[in-house]
Amino acid sequence: MTQIKLHDTVALVEDTKTHRFMTSIEIILRRGQVGTVVEEYKDGEAFEVEFSDDRGQTYALLTVKSEKLIPLFYDLAELNVR
Repeated sequence: MTQIKLHDTVALVEDTKTHRFMTSIEIILRRGQVGTVVEEYKDGEAFEVEFSDDRGQTYALLTVKSEKLIPLFYDLAELNVR
């Protein structure tokens, strides 16, 4: 399994209830929602993930367990297939 690292692009593997960034408004981030890892906790057990719109405005920031995330790749070389 690929190790998730700081600044990786990731997606949620299930719907996740949270609050809109810096408000008390509840929102649901859908399975497949894309975010960026901004912090790592307990040697990769969980990550702080920032979710932003196409203008770069953060709409959610939450801690997600590693098994609830999947890393996304842009470059085939990242896969290291042998």
